[in-house]
Amino acid sequence: MNLKNRAIQALMRKVMEEHIAFNKLLGLKVESFEPDAPKLRFDMRPELVGNPARQILHGGVISATLDVAGGFAIMLSLAAEMTGIPTSFPKMGTIDLRVDYLRPGRGKHFVATARVVRKGSRIAVTHMELANDAGELIATGSAAYVVG
Repeated sequence: MNLKNRAIQALMRKVMEEHIAFNKLLGLKVESFEPDAPKLRFDMRPELVGNPARQILHGGVISATLDVAGGFAIMLSLAAEMTGIPTSFPKMGTIDLRVDYLRPGRGKHFVATARVVRKGSRIAVTHMELANDAGELIATGSAAYVVG
């Protein structure tokens, strides 16, 4: 891996894991910088449970994680196009988010993966998935973001 890629990954890890307070609250950690399918991981914790009787993830945790994963995929795609080592990224905001909850959020940890479906000059579209530690697909999502 070259110096630029190492620097970008270090910067993005710091932003995703330390600078975005909500990501810290969720416990999100960068698991992979794979350009076509970056991954974020978080462990199950009592604070993330939405149904105490069933001990499953809150639906908002699932949707928020998918949203962050989509944004992360776009950030990686943008970083790959930049010359030199970026010191900041363009502003980005979610303009549409759809989540399909496929099964209850049970597991010891969860991994969110995202891929960029289309990236135009101002709008980017992603597809995301959330799976548990057993590899079961918990939810899928798609989102559109305004970039710039």
